[in-house]
This record gives sequence, C-alpha cells and structure tokens, in this order.
Amino acid sequence: MNLLDPVPVHAAALSLTVVLAMAAAHKFAAPARFAEQLAAYALLPPALVAPAARALPFLEALLALALLLPATRAAAGIGAAVLLAGYGGAIALNLLRGRRDIDCGCSGPGLERPLSPALLGRNALLAGIGLLAAAEPLARPLAWFDLFVIVAASATLLLLYAAVEGLQANAPRLARLIGR
Repeated sequence: MNLLDPVPVHAAALSLTVVLAMAAAHKFAAPARFAEQLAAYALLPPALVAPAARALPFLEALLALALLLPATRAAAGIGAAVLLAGYGGAIALNLLRGRRDIDCGCSGPGLERPLSPALLGRNALLAGIGLLAAAEPLARPLAWFDLFVIVAASATLLLLYAAVEGLQANAPRLARLIGR
C-alpha cells in the first residue's frame, strides 16, 4: 500500500546516497588504512580481511548509485539498512568486549574516532533512513517545489550529520583539553 509522500522518500534516498558515497570514497582513498581498521575489529579471519576491505567500498558505492535509480531504490535502501546495521553490530560486539580504543573506520583517512555508544545510535538512525528510502511512495508527479524541498531537506540532513559527526569525532580531543 502506498502511504508515504514521495518527498521524504526521495530526500532519504538522496541523503543516504551522499553518506554512502563519502564512506566509499574515504575507503578508496586509503585502502591499506581501512584494511587495518577492519582487522582491528577482530571479527573476520585474517585471510578474509583484505578481500572484505576491498569489497566494502564497492558495495557502498553500488548502494549509493542504486539509491538514485527508482527501479533499484527499494532494494538499495534495504541493502543500505542491512549494511549499516551490520556495521552497528560490529561496533556493539567490540563495545561489549570492552574494546573502545579501536578506530571505528568511519571518519576517513587521517581521522581517528574510537568506538562509542553514540556510533550505535548514528548507525541505527542511518539504517532507518535506508528503510525510509526503501518505502514505496505515493504515485504522484513531482512539482518543481517538491524537487526544491527534496534538495533542501537532504542538504539540511547532511549538514546536521556533518555537524554531529564533527562533534563526536572531536569529543576525545575536547575531553583531553579540559582535563577529563
């Protein structure tokens, strides 16, 4: 049953496309570093770390592209939600092991970000956005104002995402500066 207006569905897909494309880009930019980060999670046998480190950025890029195409958007939204939930599961498992000191691998080359419960919330929210992008929208033509709202909503979501990511990434530095 078609219940959702197409504007939030398209805005979710566009926003998640940018997040996944950026994630893939930073993994492509520093593949050896990403392989080290992946190995630090200690979830894969050593022989599978390198192939997984090579495959994950391609999967993220493929999902990003597929979110832009109406014919593949639903599958890509579900795939992105599953991938992000899987990343969240890997983080949760390492947090349960008491391994907060490893780099999450989510901030790009040159930036280290230790595992934290906040990352679980972020991944859950992103997975929810993936499910929203996978929803079947109402069948109605989009007007020019709809397109403006889709772009504006996506830009707003991405700016909020970048702000929160920046605050969380710099939280350890801030704690050291104030002596905590």
